[in-house]
Amino acid sequence: MISTIPAKTILSGYQKDNRWFGMHYNMNIYKGCCHGCIYCDSRSDCYRVTDFDRVRAKENALRIIRDDLQRKTRTGVVATGAMSDPYNPFERELQLTRHALELLSAFGFGVGIATKSPLITRDIDVLTEISQRAPVLCKITVTAADDALSRKIEPHVAPSSARLDAVARLSAAGLFTGLLLMPVLPFITDSESNIRTLVRLAAESGARFIYASFGVTLRSNQRQYFYDRLDELFPGLRARYVRTYGERYQYASPHARALWDIFAAECRANGILYRMSDIIRAYQAPYSDPQLRLF
Repeated sequence: MISTIPAKTILSGYQKDNRWFGMHYNMNIYKGCCHGCIYCDSRSDCYRVTDFDRVRAKENALRIIRDDLQRKTRTGVVATGAMSDPYNPFERELQLTRHALELLSAFGFGVGIATKSPLITRDIDVLTEISQRAPVLCKITVTAADDALSRKIEPHVAPSSARLDAVARLSAAGLFTGLLLMPVLPFITDSESNIRTLVRLAAESGARFIYASFGVTLRSNQRQYFYDRLDELFPGLRARYVRTYGERYQYASPHARALWDIFAAECRANGILYRMSDIIRAYQAPYSDPQLRLF
């Protein structure tokens, strides 16, 4: 049984020029995440999410979202999935994300979803409805081409192959869909073969874009959590991290520049967008003509 937490508002204020996928609003219906990904920065103390690995729903979420939408004087694209996956296991029964999408559709808002769950495909019908007059951007996080490795670093998530199948289904439905290839973990997923394979699999799945970051960020308590998981899963690797990075915030892959060149070349060869500005322009382009929509 999921517990609830109070909330006064859920939809954030309008941002005109957000460079992160061109989002205008942010919406988190849930708090916390049970995916158990060993690298998740949202576990850091600075976000003040106590008991992070336990998912809680916001009380009266749908009523609050409806009221928030009614008060907005400008429509735009609403991001969801920044701090808590909107398609956590509880969503299958609660359907809060689905009903929130229905509200976005009713009020003429677009949506940008970030998730690791194939459950997003359940809502293809609502997403397609939204896309008739506002942008829809589906971002599926996939960090490891090998299912066994993905189960290690993202233990309570569907394997990478299932997520790529979701990309294929969303793409086949005509929704603008791609991959978040982030983080790329030094000494774990930062191999040339992993990057090349992921780009190939993304292309085969019909992905329109891949946005990558060749490294990971670690803060205080999250760094300790990550190191503890390394001790369990990759014995001896913690010492290499400490020796290479100390207590930095950004842990860039030692091969970041070479991997970027390989990644970019593979994306170009497969017709996949990989620069943020190009991704934003492409998914919003069909809605840029004011005669076609009220957005």
